[in-house]
Amino acid sequence: MAISMKLLLRLVLLLVLGLGLFAGYLALAPAPIDPVAWDPPPVPAMTGPLAPNERMAGATILAAGKIDGPEDVETDAQGRVYGGTNAGEVLRLDGDALEVFASTGGRPLGLDFAPSGALIVADAKKGLLSVSPAGEVSTLVDTVDGVRLGFTDDVAVASDGTIYFTDASDKFGFGDHMLDLLEGRPHGRLIKYDPQTKTSTVLAKDLYFANGVALSGDESFLAVNETYRYRISRHWLKGPKAGTTDVLIEGLPGFPDGVAQSGRGTFWVAMFTVRNAAGDFLAPRPLLKRMVANLPRALWPKPEPYGLAIEIDEDGEVLQSLHDPSGATVHQVTSVHERDGALYLGHLHRDRISKVPL
Repeated sequence: MAISMKLLLRLVLLLVLGLGLFAGYLALAPAPIDPVAWDPPPVPAMTGPLAPNERMAGATILAAGKIDGPEDVETDAQGRVYGGTNAGEVLRLDGDALEVFASTGGRPLGLDFAPSGALIVADAKKGLLSVSPAGEVSTLVDTVDGVRLGFTDDVAVASDGTIYFTDASDKFGFGDHMLDLLEGRPHGRLIKYDPQTKTSTVLAKDLYFANGVALSGDESFLAVNETYRYRISRHWLKGPKAGTTDVLIEGLPGFPDGVAQSGRGTFWVAMFTVRNAAGDFLAPRPLLKRMVANLPRALWPKPEPYGLAIEIDEDGEVLQSLHDPSGATVHQVTSVHERDGALYLGHLHRDRISKVPL
């Protein structure tokens, strides 16, 4: 019995020593990030228009198992539904028929139609693209102000054809968004592309993962999601504040991904997931974030499977929300597109498009 106890003590000591050495490695080894501390805002109460409900749970699933990662969803004048895939294709769903509309060779994310009929694509790997009605792909821009687009994310086209788009991070590319979160520094940009002069202008920089972008109803400002600050910024295009950027809404209950104009003077905001205690705990602790970045990715914190989209007005007031608290039917919502009394939901990591009646 004494020998067994000694052996047990040795094993415990070896385990403690091993864990200590591993922790020391995580803390001292070169890390892919240079993290800073920040204090997250309080988590808002899920009450009133944010109160949990089951409105997403009855979603109709489109193209189930046939479309891999439609991060953004768009419809054309005929009601056909478009979504990009991990294979670098833009698929088009017409009724039950699914076809390849175009192939970008990259990773198409944000989609929006231009007045010309071209589909403008924010491709995370290729830059800002234009796809003709025949499916022919051309590159509009891949470098702005001498800095290559690192993570072209979303796009909004104005009525005059002007294109506004986001570069989520010029440091961390597609697939490394978690590193951007852990580092906590602003690497995102909001950019304007003029199709007449074929020139690009940075409207705002130093954004914290500049994700979705949408125009207000009168096109006087742009709403831009800063995913890793739980807020939506507002960049003014017209009026006395033109050229300035302020906050439309902050302290959101989750990670805002896509934002889209409803067509009724409001915005739909897609929430990838709700806030979580682990993320908020890590935010003000650079050393712990450095250690997490050095962990194998399989050990990184995982997002909670929660379906959530909220509607806000153009003053940033929350009007309503749609939930699937269990995430059984809908979760990881990355875009919301309203059409004919229904919402079409995109999902970066799922094999479907979800359709929810309003």
